[in-house]
Amino acid sequence: MSSNKTNSKPENNENLCFTPIHLQTLPHLKDYLPNLETHINPLDHNQFYHPSDSFYINPSDVILRQILYDLTSSISDEPHLGYHRAGPRKEIYFDVSHVRAAIVTCGGLCPGMNTVIRELVVGLWDLYGVREIFGVRAGYRGFYSMEPMRLDPKVVHKWHKRGGTALETTRGGFDLEKIVDGIEQRGFNQVYIVGGDGSMRGAVKIFEEIRRRKLNISVTGIPKTVDNDIGIIDRSFGFETAVEVAQQAISAAHVEAESAVNGIGLVKLMGRSTGHIALHSTLSSCDVDCCLIPENDFYLEGEGGLFEFLGHRLKTNGHAVVVVAEGAGQELIPRTDAQKEERDESGNPVFLDAGVWLKSELKRWWARDHPGELFTLKYIDPTYMVRAVPANATDNLYCTLLAHSAIHGVMAGYTGFVSGPINGNYAYIPLDEVAQSKNVVNTNDHKWAWVRSVSNQPDFSKK
Repeated sequence: MSSNKTNSKPENNENLCFTPIHLQTLPHLKDYLPNLETHINPLDHNQFYHPSDSFYINPSDVILRQILYDLTSSISDEPHLGYHRAGPRKEIYFDVSHVRAAIVTCGGLCPGMNTVIRELVVGLWDLYGVREIFGVRAGYRGFYSMEPMRLDPKVVHKWHKRGGTALETTRGGFDLEKIVDGIEQRGFNQVYIVGGDGSMRGAVKIFEEIRRRKLNISVTGIPKTVDNDIGIIDRSFGFETAVEVAQQAISAAHVEAESAVNGIGLVKLMGRSTGHIALHSTLSSCDVDCCLIPENDFYLEGEGGLFEFLGHRLKTNGHAVVVVAEGAGQELIPRTDAQKEERDESGNPVFLDAGVWLKSELKRWWARDHPGELFTLKYIDPTYMVRAVPANATDNLYCTLLAHSAIHGVMAGYTGFVSGPINGNYAYIPLDEVAQSKNVVNTNDHKWAWVRSVSNQPDFSKK
């Protein structure tokens, strides 16, 4: 019997070593309230739980942000970023009998918002025995303009089966002084903010103002964006549901295109600044001929352009399906000076409709270059279907873990943080880091290469 021995180690790796870990500073109430009392975690006496010795998370447990390395390349001297691991602590910094928790949802809709609210209420109530829980209606402006809604497990019992947010939401309305005054006047000492990147930037300001006033109030953010454009964390809740619903629109577009002579199915999906929904929907549907995203410029006319590609695809297959993210091609759409300056209530630039524009351009192209030939174009815009549906099973589970991680962190006295998975493990991330980060599609990585390999679309690089 012969034996084959293989050496799995790269050559000349004897001196390889990792640089130290830089643990990101996580704000804590005792940073400015050093005399806070600690309390034994009530989970120790919870009739439904019997914590084991390994149940509680140690302060020394960390999660690394980067886990992929090429051992044959030079190792950077930069320290590895590490984050505190999320989960329950042995001691907490709140007397649960005096906790008044506020939950608010801000910005646009996203699958799973009601699940997050429900799990925050149930977790606070059942795990920690909190009895004063309130929902702030109408987003940030609700802190100073509306009476809060009292919540308990019976009220929120079936909320996870509903789309949208039962607390109602709005954009804008951010008045820092009025918001913090409202939080203080109503005696809230735990604030849970569910929102997107703009809402997280607002949460940073609220946290900083509370810290400036030295108030015993913990603030945490739960990042919500159907576009999956918040950085650092693996993904945003609701994203997988959105991709799943987008499949229905793509499938319908494919059927329509395939059933017509020279048929094109055009689907516009959400994605103002990032194309994650379009990308993942393209990869998972296998019916898309061309995927257009904000991160990858494209052009219509000439060699290597979209019209040439679609003309060839129609000649070869008789039909084609195009997916366009709402933020794609914005620089190609004619607009007035006033439209260039227009902003929504959250301060974001107002985008023109990329789907309607592309539909018009495709019709113009065919009439010009193929006069008298049959042509059918079906345009589908499932935007509000994608974001308004209830969360699927995967996102419901994710929302539960996010909510419970946030509760454990707040009870442990942390503030100004976001809970989220990093490389599959839940961590506490400083709120300002998340607010400043952005998760864009890297068109140089393997995932975008997979899109081009399944669609064989052009790279739109002018020769």
